[in-house]
Parts: sequence; structure tokens; C-alpha cells
Amino acid sequence: MAKRLGREVGVVGLGCWQLGSDWGQVDESDALAVLHGAVDTGVTFLDTADVYGDGRSETLVGRFLRERGDAQLTVATKMGRRLDQVPENYTRENFRAWNDRSRANLGVDTLDLVQLHCPPTAVYSRDEVYDALDELVADKRIAAYGVSVERVDEALTAIARPGVASVQIILNALRQKPLEQVLPAAAEAGVAIIARVPLASGLLSGRYTAATTFGADDHRTYNRHGEAFDVGETFAGVPFEVGLEAVERLRALVPAEATMAQFALRWIVDLPQVTVVIPGARNAEQARGNASAADLAPLGEQVHAAVREVYDELVRPHVHDRW
Repeated sequence: MAKRLGREVGVVGLGCWQLGSDWGQVDESDALAVLHGAVDTGVTFLDTADVYGDGRSETLVGRFLRERGDAQLTVATKMGRRLDQVPENYTRENFRAWNDRSRANLGVDTLDLVQLHCPPTAVYSRDEVYDALDELVADKRIAAYGVSVERVDEALTAIARPGVASVQIILNALRQKPLEQVLPAAAEAGVAIIARVPLASGLLSGRYTAATTFGADDHRTYNRHGEAFDVGETFAGVPFEVGLEAVERLRALVPAEATMAQFALRWIVDLPQVTVVIPGARNAEQARGNASAADLAPLGEQVHAAVREVYDELVRPHVHDRW
């Protein structure tokens, strides 16, 4: 357990972006089936945000919490992207308004964890931002706060703040830069690491080919060059064709008893500084398959060295210096 988070969570959680928007339509019964399937397989950490489907994801998670009643779950949400992305909008008043809305959507008095949602870089250095977050904790509106970041330097700035409980960062076999500084710094400070985009928007599931197409309402169609938000959120910022080539190289490393997706998740689980990894899922079967990655045997040093080699040769030139 990362001590600043103050709670134990299972190492494979569930990302709930796709229950709200940007991944094609997921209907309500499917969304609830995903949540039940994940938690039935041992997931205890759910990650959502107030902008996923303009509150739809939070509302569905809230309904799920009422249905389960007894599950010992940690629900993380995010705030900050309901207004223009300028530092001036990250104010105490806005935080309180966003917080009220998320608490209503989720149906709780105190949010377990609230993360700033990839704000402008300047926000991470503002004392008044952390003062306002500390106030939310003091008022028992939130139990803890963290940040979701795009860049390594943003993560390191946040980790240096004593009240930051968690850092959420893109981390997968195709995005390895956080291993250099962020993971060691977080471990030393007792800050939780939440690994997002662990399957590189599905690339690391091994199911895609050069002929694969995605719907018009799927960010894997409309954000390939960062048209809507940071391009790192789509295929982890790796050009699609490069990603496909890397996946073919990695496929040979997958243990016989694992799927490609489980292998990609196990690679992250093997990193001792990672608190929780948050793959998404579009159906209950995917959710259960992802959760069971935690039960696989560690991959071993030789496999990790081979994954590093693929990254260094194919992927590093495209991503390493950008984030």
C-alpha cells in the first residue's frame, strides 16, 4: 500500500472512461455488467471522471455502488476539465462546485480520491491549488487527492507536494519513461501510482491489424493526431502502424496460459512501485479477463529485458522525449 493513499486496493482495477463516452456506445446494462464482472473477479478500485459522458460514468458507478452495497470499493474520480484548460479556472470555488456534482453523481458524502484531471502544467506548481484541495480533505468532502498527468515532469512536481496521495500516469510496454524517475520517486514518497492506458487503447490486446477501423464516435478515430485531447491518450501516442509492429514482436513473449492483454497487464503488475493498473472493458468477459492478469506468474527478468528491447528499438524514438 502507498501510505499516503491510506487504503489497500487490488492491483488490477477498472477504468470507467468507456462507460461514459469516447469509445463508441456502451449501453447501461452492459456498463453495469462490466462493473459487476470486474468486482466479482476481485477488483476493488474503480476510476472515473466528471467529464466521462458529462457525468454518465460517475452516475453509473453510483448506481452500481447502491446495487452492491457490501463491496469494499475505492472509487477515484477526477475534476478540472469541465471548463477551458487555463490555470485561472483551477480555483477553490470551482473545486467545491465540481466536488458537489461528483458527490451527487456517485451518491456519497465523501469521495475516496479526487484527482486533478491532466490540468495545464502551471497548475501543478500553484500553492493555492493544494491549499484548496487540503480544505476539501479537512471538510471531509474528499478523503484524499491526487493528480492525473500527461508528463513525467508534472508527476515529479506533484510527488514533491506532501498532500498528494496518488499520481495517475500513462504506463505500459509502449510507454516506459515513468520507470526512470517517476516510479522510484513515488515509492520513496509513499505516493500511489495509478497506471492508465495500460493496453495502449487496445493495441496491446493484439486484436488489431492495419485494416482495423473504429467508429466515428471513438477517439481511436478522431484523436489519432491529438485533435480533441492529448494524443498520448490514444494508442499511448504511438503511431498505429508502429504499435502494430511492436505488438507482433511482443506476441512471441506471451505465456501459453495468458492472452496478449493479460501479458501486457502482468508486465505492469510486475513493477513493484505500481499500486493499481486501470484497464477499461466493454463487456463483463473482458473485465474478468483483465482482473485475472493479477493471478499470472511474474514474467521474469528475461521477458522484461525483451520488452525493453522492443521498446528501445521501435517505440522509444516516437514517444520517449514527448512526455
